[in-house]
Amino acid sequence: MPTKNAPSGTCPCGGPTLAACCGPYIAGDSVPPTAEALMRSRYTAYTQRNEDYLRATWHPSTRPQDAILDKDENLRWLGLEIKSALRLRQRKAELPDHPDSDRDSDTVEFVARFKVGGRAHRLHEVSRFLREPDPAIGGTPRWFYLDGTFPE
Repeated sequence: MPTKNAPSGTCPCGGPTLAACCGPYIAGDSVPPTAEALMRSRYTAYTQRNEDYLRATWHPSTRPQDAILDKDENLRWLGLEIKSALRLRQRKAELPDHPDSDRDSDTVEFVARFKVGGRAHRLHEVSRFLREPDPAIGGTPRWFYLDGTFPE
């Protein structure tokens, strides 16, 4: 669902409102139930410049040691479009080395639009996610961003 310039009151990811969408995840009141919900909440966290949430939801094996956000960067997020979460899940189920029973990994393809110094850019990524117990929240399973590739 494209968000372009989200109307006032909508969640930055394109959901109805921040409180009814990504807000509870970012506040730590609940965990995203799907990889797509995590991806959307991470996009929203980027728009809010929320380094703590981005770190907490990045898998420890691939989490950067340095700062994720550049506080001096003049970046403005413009919108998010989910390209193929469902298509990728269906394609993954058809591959012999990815059994359908693997419910603890998922992939989401998206395009995020942003401006830096008045110039528009697009980030097109196919992100990989894992669901594992999180010791920081008492071992409750949660989705983590693992890594991503950038299709041409």
